[in-house]
Amino acid sequence: MSNTVDPHGRWRLTNQYLECNGIPAIPVSGEIHYSRLPRTRWEERLRLMKAGGITVVACYVFWIHHEQTEGQARFDDNLDIAAFVRLCAAIDLDVVLRIGPWAHGEVRNGGFPDWVQDADVDHRTNDAAYLAMVKRWFNRIGSELQGLTGPDSNVIGIQLENELYDQPDHLRELKRLARAAGLSAAMWTATAWGGAEVPEDEVMPVFGGYGDGFWVDAEAPWDPTFRAHYFFSEEWDDPGIGADLRAHLSGGQIAPPTSISASYPPATCELTGGMATAYQRRPWPKGKDVAAVANNKIGSGSGWQGYYMFAGGTNPSDGLQESQASGYPNDLPVFDYDFHAPIGASGRLAPSFSELRKQHAFLAAFGSHIAPMPSTLPDRMPAGIEDSGTLRWALRSDGDSGFVFITWHQPHVPLPDYDEAQFRLALAKETLTFPLALLTIPSGTIARWPVNLDMGGVRLRWATASAMTLLGTDTAPVLVLAAETSIETQLCFPKGSTLNGPARQVGADVYAVDGTEPVTLTAKSRHGTLAILVLPAAQVNQTWVLETADGRELVLSTEPVWIGADGRLTGRSIGLPSVQRYSTTATRFETVKTAFASYGRSRQAVTAELIRAAKTIPSSFGSLAGRAAAPTDHVIDDLAQVYQIYLPVAALTGDGPTELEINWAGDVARLLVDGQVVADRFWDGSPWVLETTDVGLLHAKDIQLQILPLAKAASVGLTLEAQRRRDMVAGDLAALDKMELLQWTTWAEDRS
Repeated sequence: MSNTVDPHGRWRLTNQYLECNGIPAIPVSGEIHYSRLPRTRWEERLRLMKAGGITVVACYVFWIHHEQTEGQARFDDNLDIAAFVRLCAAIDLDVVLRIGPWAHGEVRNGGFPDWVQDADVDHRTNDAAYLAMVKRWFNRIGSELQGLTGPDSNVIGIQLENELYDQPDHLRELKRLARAAGLSAAMWTATAWGGAEVPEDEVMPVFGGYGDGFWVDAEAPWDPTFRAHYFFSEEWDDPGIGADLRAHLSGGQIAPPTSISASYPPATCELTGGMATAYQRRPWPKGKDVAAVANNKIGSGSGWQGYYMFAGGTNPSDGLQESQASGYPNDLPVFDYDFHAPIGASGRLAPSFSELRKQHAFLAAFGSHIAPMPSTLPDRMPAGIEDSGTLRWALRSDGDSGFVFITWHQPHVPLPDYDEAQFRLALAKETLTFPLALLTIPSGTIARWPVNLDMGGVRLRWATASAMTLLGTDTAPVLVLAAETSIETQLCFPKGSTLNGPARQVGADVYAVDGTEPVTLTAKSRHGTLAILVLPAAQVNQTWVLETADGRELVLSTEPVWIGADGRLTGRSIGLPSVQRYSTTATRFETVKTAFASYGRSRQAVTAELIRAAKTIPSSFGSLAGRAAAPTDHVIDDLAQVYQIYLPVAALTGDGPTELEINWAGDVARLLVDGQVVADRFWDGSPWVLETTDVGLLHAKDIQLQILPLAKAASVGLTLEAQRRRDMVAGDLAALDKMELLQWTTWAEDRS
């Protein structure tokens, strides 16, 4: 695989790491579903993903989205998989296709069309009748993708099935059918969590890691399978993913964890990018909750960072979602699949985007160094998931140089500041202890500190700031470090080196840097010179590292920015943009001149008139497998409070994207346009953001919002913040706090 069978022109697989063009690399893949997005949104989402450090696009190919009626498969509009793959190639993004045929993805029947689900066959086995249906489907995919897979393609991976635990021979047969259909990839993969039996002679096992999930019971405490991901570990299996479906649909029990393979590097395809919202349990992972899991996986030796989801979306029509009506234990929203992803369904960026962007910039710059480096865990490890007193850290090193990874954050059970931290590293030729004095690591710290990093002929012995990226050239490099919040940035160099710039000496060859403004320093040794840019902690989340035709660029912007099709900096902002680019020659940030493609009116209040009060709400709408059922359409129509929505006409006539932001509280909300439900949401305390064009508001004559109150006794699990608001109300909870229209200004760099 990748080497002798289905060889690829760029990608090669080893048992320790992946290579791209002969250089060790750590791919970063992000899930996006083309069939859950309007085709007009594909390009901006993909360019945003790339700007966030994604190098590989992963996507399910949902059979039920394409062929709801047998023999009438559709590949038009947002189902045009070939056009999607070509667009990814044009943007220089590789692709992993997750072709199923069973996919899950919170989709009805796990992605099987109803006619497949209802067929008298043994599904997900080598039953000849079932395989005949799969063969026809794979052949159709192969026909659509003719010429788009193979050694020169950007399709570098194909995942077979999903969460298949005990059918290794079936995975082999699926691979045979896919290859016979003309599909080819450097890497064939299969999910290995839950103790799955994966035929390693045919597929690479891939893993996942979620810090929270909707699939545990509503009143369950923070599950150990989630908590484990907030520790560095040699364990890659997550037995909790899909455990509810396994128990409910097949009666199977969780198997012993799958050990990491000696034949493949540790690889992930489903690290938490956020979390879907089920009716009975509604997690809302915050930015650092997502970033902490990702940092732990890199520090633990990850050879492939893969996120689910990275860009949220919307189910294409009613009835395609996972639900109790289709035999699943959980009810999911009819349309909403925002997933609290780094890029939300409307295109709004979540805080997790900037948190992950820093890590991905690090991997892009230093991945060739890190990929071959094994992970070493400290002698003193946490005693268990309840241990909040032992520092969580790991070292990836080649024996001489490397990076110390620190993750001192977890949700639900906050960690205290860690006092008196100091690291003692037993390297091949020395024992290195740093920093000189004990320091305090604040709660919330997620860091990657370099050790014996050689750049430009200069060795940086250690630093108490995270390595972010490299700018400049091989002969004139600029090392960019990100200061940590409430930790003094200290740099140590070997004897004989000098450091020029605004830094003060605090010990032998150790210097401290003021962390309030960007600082450019120059380190010199008898072998060379290294420029070092130290970014203040307050500025790090505004930093974008973008790959351009002119090389890697460092840009400051609090709002979205990416590289357009013409190679210029492009973005959107609320009001006038404020964008700066770092000049390696002037050693400072300089303002980027911009020209407007459209100019928005920023935020405008939206008028909502209550036209019907809610009726009495029952405490339950039923249940399945002990889990609360969502209310039916009839119940919502009958019991919800209803608002008439009046949008400012001028706000809908601009050229730029416009969002409707709804801040509300209750149980279920639905937006109706001219009598049709176009969007829905289960309340979890987060704002509900909709792109106005995508939900048909541009030419709407009648817009209504339904909010079903949340019954005081309803058995639903909420985030701590949402539950606090619920507890403040004596009875049922229903409120419309505020509605606003946000008009984005779109711009591009003006090079005139």
